[in-house]
Amino acid sequence: MTRTVASDVYENALAQLRERRVEHWPSAVPHEVVYPIPGAGVVDYLRHWALTTPDRVAISFYGSSIDYAEYDALSDRFAGWLRGHGVDRGDRVGVYLGNCPQFLIAMMGILKIGAVHVPVNPMLREHELAHELSDSGTEVVLTQPDLAAAVAAVAERTPVRVIATTALSDMLGTDTLATPFTRTDPADSDWAAIMSSERAEPTATDPDALAALNYTGGTTGLPKGCEHTQRHMVYTAATATLATGHQVPAEPFVALVFLPVFWIAGEDFGILMPLLNGGTVVLLTRWDAGVVLEAAPRDGVTLMIGTVDNYVELMDHPGFPTSDLSGLTVPLAVSFVRKLDPEIRAQWRAATGNVLREGSYGMTETHTADTVTLGFAEDDYDLHGEPVFCGFPVPGTDILIVDADGRPVPNGEQGQIIVRSPSVMTGYYGKPEATADTLRDGWLWTGDRGKFSERGALHYLARDKEMIKTNGMSVFPSEVEALLMLHPAVERAAVVPKPDPARGQVPFAFVQTVPDAALEPAELIDWARTNMASYKVPEIEILDELPMTATGKVRKGDLFRAVEGA
Repeated sequence: MTRTVASDVYENALAQLRERRVEHWPSAVPHEVVYPIPGAGVVDYLRHWALTTPDRVAISFYGSSIDYAEYDALSDRFAGWLRGHGVDRGDRVGVYLGNCPQFLIAMMGILKIGAVHVPVNPMLREHELAHELSDSGTEVVLTQPDLAAAVAAVAERTPVRVIATTALSDMLGTDTLATPFTRTDPADSDWAAIMSSERAEPTATDPDALAALNYTGGTTGLPKGCEHTQRHMVYTAATATLATGHQVPAEPFVALVFLPVFWIAGEDFGILMPLLNGGTVVLLTRWDAGVVLEAAPRDGVTLMIGTVDNYVELMDHPGFPTSDLSGLTVPLAVSFVRKLDPEIRAQWRAATGNVLREGSYGMTETHTADTVTLGFAEDDYDLHGEPVFCGFPVPGTDILIVDADGRPVPNGEQGQIIVRSPSVMTGYYGKPEATADTLRDGWLWTGDRGKFSERGALHYLARDKEMIKTNGMSVFPSEVEALLMLHPAVERAAVVPKPDPARGQVPFAFVQTVPDAALEPAELIDWARTNMASYKVPEIEILDELPMTATGKVRKGDLFRAVEGA
């Protein structure tokens, strides 16, 4: 693949696309980003709202509320606790938690002292956890009591020197909605002691310093840390706000979020976007249609992002007819297993008076939320083309479709999506070769396939054929293969996607064992459940030999056909 396409070729293609979009630009969407606090980092917005609207609710968690003054003070105390443990600028701090207020407080405390936030998927198991903590250089970890043993088990293989705990229920009041976890005694965790720390003194924010390592899978090996800064975060939150038809600050702004906030989309909509706007996040640990129907009208929710299946489940819930969701004016859908179609949209609009639309195109490397879909629902224009409709790039972001040689393709033709944006990662942490392969002359080569409509709107068509999407979670075959080959009886492993009616796709592994090994698929699956997140655990078939090419590569085409014909 060439890397020498002249920059003026790209600029000419972009100019043609912009001209095509002019007459179709959504009237409600501003054309440029205006920052109310120019040059500020995320934590500067928290301090601003704590001073100007201290009593406004920042976080609502199953009926328990934290206002902006408390959010600021609690994150200062977490920052002070980190200082007490010798954490300084650039040091990495892992947050290995499910959704809870402590996750948000910890993230802000980490950023306030210039340390690096490392969100860790709480579904990770031993080998995955050891890799991320070691690869990132994480020294301090905040986790749940039930996950602390997992961290302790791998600590000697990592730089981890401090492990502290907080239970999901540590910040719950007495009058709460039904929770998906058991309330525990606060004395059984370290949170109260952490919150007794002195508040850290404010320090100047460097918006361009490394602020977070958001881990993502890849086409080779284990997950890589995407380097993001506070400037990336602010741009993403500001342009995601523009995509709702408002400049920052958009008030009132109340987002209901059950997407995991360790995930980049959950971070954007559950932490950054509400914070930049001085709004409220109604945070849930996991999806529950009944709780959503109770919380949304009670808390005045105006925005929610969920899968199409989530919205269908809401409409099928017996409590839906008596729950007022008319205030939910920005319902955003993500088409994973089920795709948004005119029938589902019509049903939602008839029941609530609001238009259900796709969320956005994006990925961890771009900090996601790269496109705007507002303004394309008239006559269901956005739903009559090839799914998935992604809309126009947000102001400041450029997107092109290129062929295998890196040249822009004619409008309407398919090719690889490449992105240039102020929120594209600085690089893959400690991976210069992978960075050079993905970032080329300021453009991120996504590996995704797409096309532009006659209006210049992006349609996402497919990802790299080998990448697997299970209930919206990305599973990279190379990662599962690498983990399976840690088993002493596994000689080779090849993983491909298998269609699944409930989850979209599931990983399917073909395994060749070492000579004379007695290994059953069920045994290897049990081992995998211990060593990788549950959504990555594959179905397994053991072969005498994997099909190989003359050059020693697995013939994955044969395996794709074997799974498709199964």
